[in-house]
Formats: sequence, C-alpha cells, structure tokens
Amino acid sequence: MDRFRQIGEVLGSLKALMVFRDNIKINQRQCCLLLDIFNSAYDSIAEGMKQNLRFEEKNTKWRILEQPLKEIHRIFKDGEYYIRQCLETKDLWAKAILLYQNTDCVEFHIHNLLTCIPVVIEAIETAGEFSGWDQDEIQKKRLVCSIKYKKQWNDPQLFQWKFSKQYLITQDFCDRFDTVWKEDRWILLNKIREKKISCSTKHERQLKDLLLKNLEESETSKGKLLPTSVLVGSKDYQVRRRLGSGSQYKEILWLGESLSVRHFFGDIEPLVPEISSLLCLSHPNISHFLCGFTDEENKECFLVMELMSKDMCSYIKEICSPRKKTIPFSLPIAIDIMLQIARGMEYLHSKKIYHGDLNPCNVLFKPRSMNAEGYLHAKVSGFGLSSVNKNSSNPDSFIWYAPEVLEEQEQTGSSQNSKFTEKSDVYSFGMVSFETLTGKVPFEDGHLQGDKISRNIRAGERPLFPLNTPKYVTNLTKRCWQTDPNQRPSFSSICRILRYMKRFLALNPDYSRELDPLIPAVDYGEMDSNLVRKFPHWDSPEITQIPFQMFVCGVVEKEKTRANQKETSESGSDKASGSGDENINMIDDPIPSLALPSPTRRRFSISPDTLSKKPSLSRKSSDVARSSRQPGMLNGRSRPPQLASFGRSFRMNSESQLTMMVSPRLRRTSSGHASDSDLP
Repeated sequence: MDRFRQIGEVLGSLKALMVFRDNIKINQRQCCLLLDIFNSAYDSIAEGMKQNLRFEEKNTKWRILEQPLKEIHRIFKDGEYYIRQCLETKDLWAKAILLYQNTDCVEFHIHNLLTCIPVVIEAIETAGEFSGWDQDEIQKKRLVCSIKYKKQWNDPQLFQWKFSKQYLITQDFCDRFDTVWKEDRWILLNKIREKKISCSTKHERQLKDLLLKNLEESETSKGKLLPTSVLVGSKDYQVRRRLGSGSQYKEILWLGESLSVRHFFGDIEPLVPEISSLLCLSHPNISHFLCGFTDEENKECFLVMELMSKDMCSYIKEICSPRKKTIPFSLPIAIDIMLQIARGMEYLHSKKIYHGDLNPCNVLFKPRSMNAEGYLHAKVSGFGLSSVNKNSSNPDSFIWYAPEVLEEQEQTGSSQNSKFTEKSDVYSFGMVSFETLTGKVPFEDGHLQGDKISRNIRAGERPLFPLNTPKYVTNLTKRCWQTDPNQRPSFSSICRILRYMKRFLALNPDYSRELDPLIPAVDYGEMDSNLVRKFPHWDSPEITQIPFQMFVCGVVEKEKTRANQKETSESGSDKASGSGDENINMIDDPIPSLALPSPTRRRFSISPDTLSKKPSLSRKSSDVARSSRQPGMLNGRSRPPQLASFGRSFRMNSESQLTMMVSPRLRRTSSGHASDSDLP
C-alpha cells in the first residue's frame, strides 16, 4: 500500500507542475500526453485493486504487487524528471537544440509504462485470487480470471475492443502517440517564424536558421549543415577535454550546456547525404546527433551530440576489478540495459542502418533520475559514417565481430568496408550481453590471443557463462551468437523476449534468494518464434502492440503451467495411492488457478542417503516412497513454512470437505517448453 501511495504522490507532483503547462515552450504536447497517460494508469491500477483486493489484507496477500508497483513508481519518477526538464526556462536556445527532435516521451517513458502495466494488472488479478476468506467468492474470482486468459482472447482486435482502456491503448491514446511529437515540432516552428524566440545576435539568427531548416516539413530540407563559424565562433564555445585516447570525440561547453562533439577531417561533400540522414534520427536509445557544422575549405566537420556520463566498458571496469568476483549489475538492471540496447538497434535497423561496431565502448550511460536505484539510461553510439576512421578505443574489437565478418576480413585482408548486416549486429549484441551479465570481456580468461581466437570463433567457440547464470537468459544470448546467421533472432524478437523476462522477474522478486529458483514455464525464444508465425506484423517497433504481446505471453505461460500442474497432479495421485497414505491427499482446484508467478519450478526430492548426489529432475517411484516418509513431507510434497501467507484451504476428511491451507506460490511442477500445440 505504501508503494501505491508513493505513486499517487508523484502523480500529484506532476499535476502541480502541469498547472504551469503554458510555460513549457518546447515539447508541451508530449508533457500533456505523459500526464494524461500516467493519470489513466493510476486509475486503471486503482480500479483493479478496488475490485480484486481487500484493504485489511494489504500486509499479507499483496506481496506479489510490491515489485510491479515499484517498477511503476520508478517510471512515474522518470516522467516527472522529464517534465521538469521541459519546464526549465534558462538557456532557451540550448533547450531548443537539445529537445526539438526528442522522442523520449513516447519512445522511452510510455514504452516503459506499456511494458509494465500488464504486469501490474496480472499481479493484482493473481493476488485477487487469494483475497478474502469466502471460498465461493474466491472460486468465482478464479473463474472470471481464468476466462480472461483463455486462448480466444488472443486476437488483437478483440483485445483492443475489450481491454484497451485497462491497458492504456485506447484509440485516443494511440492517435496521440503518433501525433504529439509532430505537433510539438510544428508549434516550435511557428514560434521561431513568429520571432517569439528573440534573435538579438548574428549567432542566434544563424541558430534560428538551423532550426527552421531542420523543422521544415520537406524531407529535402532536413539535416542541413551550417558553417563551422556558427559553432566555433560563438562566445561561449569552449573545448573541455578529449573523450578517449586518439578519439574523434571531445567534450565542449556551448550555449551553457556540456555537450559532446565528433570532429573529423576529410572530403566532407560525399558524406553530406549520410550526415543529413543521421541528423534526422531520433530515438531515446541511440546517441542523438543534435546539429552539424562543416567547413569545406578546411575539410572538417563537427557533429554536436548529447554528452553521456561514461561508456559501458569504463563503467564495468570501475565496478568489477580482477580480484573481485562481482557482477556489474543485478539481473533486473542487466535485462533492462540489454532491452535498451536492443531497442536502439531495432530502431537503427528499421532505418536500414547497420552498426558494424557494436561493443561496450559504443554503449553509453547516463543516470535516469535522482531515485533510479541503480537503473541507467543506455544509448548506442558509434554508428554511421563507416568510411570515416573511427579510431576505436577497443584494441580487441574483433572479438565482437560475427564469424562471417571475421571470415570476410581474412579473405580480403582488411577490416575496412566489411559488409555488416542485421544478423552480424545481433551476434555482437550477444557478446555485449555476455559482458553486461557477467562483467567479463569475452575470452579474457582464455590463453589464446589475436588470430588464434579469431580462428576459434569461426570454428564455433563462445565464452562460458558462470554456472549460476539463469538458463532462460543464457539461452537468448546463445541464440544471438549462433554460427549460422539465419538461426539468430531479429532485434524485434529480442526486445519482446527481454520484456517477457522483465515480466517474469517482476512477478518473482525472490528469484535471487532461493536455493531452487523459479524458471519460466516456457522457452521464451521458442514461444516468440511460434507467435510471430501467427502475428507476422509483430516485427515492428510500434509500442502500441506491447500490451497485447505481454498479454499473449501470459496466456501461453499459464496454459503451459496448468498443463504441467495437471500432469504432476496425475502423476502424484498415482504414486500417492501406492504409498498407502489415503487419508490426506493433495488435489487440484476445481478451477485451475493462475499460480502466483505462473512459472514452473524445478523440484528435487532428496533422501538422506542421496544428499551427496546431484539431484535429478525426474522423480522415481522409490524416491517418492522415501520422501513421503521424511519429516515435514506430505505424500512426497514439501510442506511450505508460509502456508498462512498466500493460501487456500483444503482438507480431505470423511465428508470430503476441503479445509487445509495450500500455497500455490510454492506448488512445483516439472519444467517444460511450449510446443506448437501449446500456443494460441
């Protein structure tokens, strides 16, 4: 309840800020949309809690809500920070340059909200299944919830018609997602034309000209370059330091803002079309080129960019020393960073831009907000202008290259002008993910170097994950670095799978504190491949599809969980009947429940004489017979210590009345993967 109250406090702060919405000179429409959708999200959560939960049970049966509500609270705080930035009135020209092409509202804050809201709704419904003491009422709740997650709702139009308001994708919101950014650019264009932004100096008049050219509707007028004198001739232009040894990048002070500039020399004219296209890109997970300046006489070019705090490579080195066996990020933060990188790459590929040099040195970080709890804003950099010498600061850059790229480089004898593809970028992403999850540079523990590692990579050698790394995470990474490019997933698929993982972790906050941690009931990669065959339009970066994708994942996982529960129950009943204990039996619910996190848990039954042996996933009848005689065991099932926390009561007596408490949170079934027949 405290977390929900904190969300309400942030919403109240946002409403107070937006009293002064007329003072927002840049991105006003996006700020208004952000407030409206946050307000709708709060109402949706409140209505779900009101219908499903009892206030007096907030300290016992609401525990599953804690992590999802914590995620929503962080998203609200990030949105509040964004609106405060837009309300800031100083250095108007700098803000116009920084924000006129900014899409953080829709592509970052609303994306995160649409990813999280289905998880919150699912958590509320799951907690609602155990809320109250009237068994008839509880069974009715389960019936309603089980009907919602039937396969017949796996239709985009039916989902939109039935659940669009609850999941924040009403037609009004969807229309605004597509228009607010364009409206803000149009409003700023008119303000500049009407000279509401004063231009008292020649320098400001040139900046006005730059914005006018880049805000024009005509595609041919976008991404224009101004003379270098506009930048270096400014009174407040100052070079602070070089970013990286021998790098083209420098930190500068300009317009009262600390920025980054990429400065290179050469024949600029052939690069103008490519530079112009880079200046038109806008996504919160790619390094944003704000404006460009060129001097044809001196053959030099300046591309001004947002300044980030540090790159991933430097960040990990600061946290992980060789002597410390630590990982740089907790699993939820690592998954979030991987998702941001994948989203940036998904956007670049949608523009037919292939990176070719994706590695930790080209992933940049900055803090999310004041209370981000370790979460970072990640951006992909180093893409574009492949013909310009990038002077990579990573001497072992070949370890990030796909086998087919290494083979091409060996055949040509040069690393220049390699034909990078979407699939080669996916391979590099797999290697970056390895370092994100482990804090280790791939192959750093090996004895081979240089060309020998290159040959081994082409032969199929890959870095080894620590034994405790979750398989559902390593499975995705291993799919990305398959030797056969056709076996690698697209970045759209990677994004969906990572969202499914975020959902799983939010619904299972104790994953890191359990000796026998939960695993998903399905293989997310296999599931997504099957779903894409049914919904081919999913391979696009449209955020309006996210709630339906998350919902379908929940449906498939619950179907698989119920199938596993039924299979285990039938197997357990057969074995229990042979054990001679017929007075107490564990039975399934008359209506299949939506198990608390709805995944499958592996369970090992270990008798005293087998403690030294490695547990097996399969349980033989002799194991069941032994376990049923152990203290604290019930027909081979462990009696959980927190039976009173999340429970339903069932007890089998002579009158067949059900009164014994059983925790569905701790029910365990055999793990399995979804087959085609399990999918909608």
